[in-house]
Amino acid sequence: MTETTTETRISQIGTVIVPVSDQDRALEFYLGTLGFEQRADIPFGRGDRWVEVAPPGAASTIALVPPQQGEPIGIDTHVAFTSEDIDADHAHLRARGVDADEAVMRMGGPVPPMFFFRDADGNRFLIVQRG
Repeated sequence: MTETTTETRISQIGTVIVPVSDQDRALEFYLGTLGFEQRADIPFGRGDRWVEVAPPGAASTIALVPPQQGEPIGIDTHVAFTSEDIDADHAHLRARGVDADEAVMRMGGPVPPMFFFRDADGNRFLIVQRG
């Protein structure tokens, strides 16, 4: 491991921000379709809301926020979720109409099975099977 001379007080990934066009529609998808839990829905400013969701029991959250001016939605988030049963989760999401890859990717070797899915705005996420 590389030694550094700098100390940090950073302890974990807290929140990943994902731009959405409609927070209520996004909440329906993340809560109703994915089965996440809502962690925050806090009004601020002039009619804005800070909305956070997460898989049950997860420490990190996803903030569903309107895009800043000129910021795109439908992005590749580079966020990966963990699954204990990738095939069951893949089948469940596809059965619920989620835009998920047609098949689970199996590259072999040390690379775990995985697939991509997209939310209602086309934001892309990865699901990877653990151990």
